Amino acid sequence: MERFRLWRCLILLQVYNLYLVAASGDQWKKYRDKISVAVKSYTPCNPVNCSCYLSVLQQDLQPFRGRISEDVLAATVQRGVGTHYQIIGHKLYREHSCMFPSRCSGVEHFILEVIDRLPDMEMVINVRDYPQVPNWVQPTLPVFSFSKTADYQDIMYPAWTFWEGGPAVWPIYPTGLGRWDLMRDDLKKSAAQWPWRTKESRGFFRGSRTSPERDPLILLSREAPELVDAEYTKNQAWKSEKDTLGRPPAKEIPLVDHCKYKYLFNFRGVAASFRLKHLFLCGSLVFHVGEEWQEFFYAQLKPWVHYIPVQQDLSDVRELLQFVKDNDDIAEEIATRGMEFILHHLRMQDISCYWERLFTEFGQLLTYKPKRKDDYDQILHRASKTEL
Repeated sequence: MERFRLWRCLILLQVYNLYLVAASGDQWKKYRDKISVAVKSYTPCNPVNCSCYLSVLQQDLQPFRGRISEDVLAATVQRGVGTHYQIIGHKLYREHSCMFPSRCSGVEHFILEVIDRLPDMEMVINVRDYPQVPNWVQPTLPVFSFSKTADYQDIMYPAWTFWEGGPAVWPIYPTGLGRWDLMRDDLKKSAAQWPWRTKESRGFFRGSRTSPERDPLILLSREAPELVDAEYTKNQAWKSEKDTLGRPPAKEIPLVDHCKYKYLFNFRGVAASFRLKHLFLCGSLVFHVGEEWQEFFYAQLKPWVHYIPVQQDLSDVRELLQFVKDNDDIAEEIATRGMEFILHHLRMQDISCYWERLFTEFGQLLTYKPKRKDDYDQILHRASKTEL
């Protein structure tokens, strides 16, 4: 009888274990299915002549297909929603003042690279963090901004940060993140030092409390440090430990040192976050929180194909972290696709190409030939910066 009971217990234990395996499989099936469907329906974009992003360019310019008059451009300049530039005879001119000189310099670098192939034109370029043309504004004003949501009709351009202009992070990036081409090289080297199997199987985030929507990740890190290492750093608005959720601010961590972790978190800042493109180059899996804010290249990055999408309130973050830990091969495949996309489709030549196509098409929408303003400064090429 005792042997029978023991045998019965073993059978029940095996059945229970099989149940747990089945339950575990069912638990993650919804995510595996999402990934499978996304990958099967994904069509890689055409890298020739920056064609990957043409749909974004065409959508942003659509409100102006009826053409842009001199009066509309003058009204846009008068609003003071950006910096006024002119291209006359393949030379670049700008009104004297710019709210953020290094940001304007980052923009001007790319315009000057392609100016010999641009028509005479003028434009208003916003170098503030926030877009300037909400959907309700009539008539729609032609303003170029680096980032926006669906609530705005600004025309997106590649951000100044691909060359210079921030964001400055003291003390590791005192003058900004630095040139994208140089940072790409540094991150590729770091990724090679931290292949997938050697990375730490935890989420990682360091950043200031730009928005309280980051709070749940910080609190999860304190509750479950085996899942995620996330801490707030100090920013200019920091006054006390209340601003870092009751703990001293953490040290800043260079981007190259993020590569030792398998899962890296990206949050919006005031607008879109500049760090997103960098995180992919670690060969780590990017957890991208929220889909609201866009830059010109985001549309070709597909959820479940290149990154893990996370609800803006982070209600699903614990489950998603456990999913990727339990499905390591799938996580690595997504991380690899994300890294390869940025490596092959977001090179410096792709940035310059987009600037050229964007301004060429925009210039063709003007119904008039602009006249140079005598009090504007000519912007000339400067020596290249070679330091991060």
